[in-house]
Amino acid sequence: MGRWPAGAQERLQRAAIELFSERGYERTTVADITQSAGLTERTFYNHFVDKREVLFPDQDRFIADVVEAVGAAPADRSPLDVIIAALTVDTEWFDRRRDAAQRRRRILDTRAELRERELAKMAALDTAITGALRARGSSNTSAALTAAAAVAAYRLGTDNWLADPRGRTLRHHLRSIFEELRRTAENW
Repeated sequence: MGRWPAGAQERLQRAAIELFSERGYERTTVADITQSAGLTERTFYNHFVDKREVLFPDQDRFIADVVEAVGAAPADRSPLDVIIAALTVDTEWFDRRRDAAQRRRRILDTRAELRERELAKMAALDTAITGALRARGSSNTSAALTAAAAVAAYRLGTDNWLADPRGRTLRHHLRSIFEELRRTAENW
C-alpha cells in the first residue's frame, strides 16, 4: 500500500478547481478542498505547499521531462526542432484535461498572484531549456534566444488551444504557432 491514498493529488486538484470555480479562490480554504476530496489536510500538505500550488501540479516533472527530451535529441537536429519536439511530446495528456485546464485558466485570470506564479513557471521552463541547449553546445546567446522564443510560442499556442471554440487539439495549436515562429524568424 502506498504512503498516501491512491489518486489523492488528482482528487485534490479536481476538488480545488471545482471549489475555486464555484466560490472563488479567496473564499476557498484548504479544509474545504480536503473535505470535498474526502481526504485529510495532512494529505493535502503531503502533495502541496499551499492552496495556490494545487493549480500548478507537476511543474518540476514537466520541466525535467522537457530538459531530458532536449538532451536526448539527436545532435544533428536544430535547437528549435529539439525544443518543439520536447514541448509537443505528450499533448494528448493535456487534451484529455482540456475542461479542467480552461477552468484553471479562468481561475488564474482572477488573481494577480496566480498570474505571477504562471509567469514564474514559464520563466523556469525558459531557464531550464536554455541550460539544456547550452549543454548540447549552443552558444549562450543562441540558447537563450531560442528558448525564450519557443517558450513564448508555447504559451501563445496553449492560450489559443484553451480559447479555441472548435476544440482542436493542443498539438494542432502548437504546430501552428511553431510554424508561424519559423516563418517569422525566416523573415527577420
